[in-house]
Amino acid sequence: MKESSLPPQQIFPDSKHEEIWILANETSQSNVLVTVSNKHGEKTALISGDKIVDSQAKLFVVAPPERVITGTKVWYVRATTYLQLFGYVFAAILMTFSALSVSGVVKARIVLTGSMSPTINPGDIIVTVPPTRMTPEKGDVVAYEGKRFDGTKVGVFSHRIIGGDAQNGFTVKGDANPSPDVQHPKIPDITGIVIFILPFIGKILTPRSLIVLVPLIFGFWLVMDALKNEK
Repeated sequence: MKESSLPPQQIFPDSKHEEIWILANETSQSNVLVTVSNKHGEKTALISGDKIVDSQAKLFVVAPPERVITGTKVWYVRATTYLQLFGYVFAAILMTFSALSVSGVVKARIVLTGSMSPTINPGDIIVTVPPTRMTPEKGDVVAYEGKRFDGTKVGVFSHRIIGGDAQNGFTVKGDANPSPDVQHPKIPDITGIVIFILPFIGKILTPRSLIVLVPLIFGFWLVMDALKNEK
């Protein structure tokens, strides 16, 4: 084979792709197709003798979809990767929480009032453990069953212990309330001690929010599907 007298040439000059050089041969009758792809897109060149011509790979070959990721497909691949990762993490957390909730280890409740603001706001979700697993102490936020003087249950309140004891009853008060609660709950009245707060999520779980959220998720799925099929 006759050696080339031509200097090496860069196949993709002035591009964001890797530098690729070739030793061209003006007497060669061979055609060489070079295609590279990265996050910036795809570049293809047809080399014929000493000529290098910009081209498109799809004019000559059909590459597997996973080999050519260009244009909006780059964002689609990234988005789907992040969504899958989020889905796996969320599913793991949900299954773990469900198992703990069914076994009675933890319970979750949506806060409806602002009596504990700014520590706990309406729409936050509090995660609690029963007093059988954790002894309530001064400074803890506890969920307890509020009762009237005749013993009738009113509802569940989540307030902070500021005094008292388990034997005589705890003195509890909402951080935003001017005075302590009239009731002094004892251990049988306490349904849980707050160990974790999930801000805002409770607002999404309301029927009105779900009416808006579900169509938005469906619309996002349609957009992602359109990007997937875009050439």
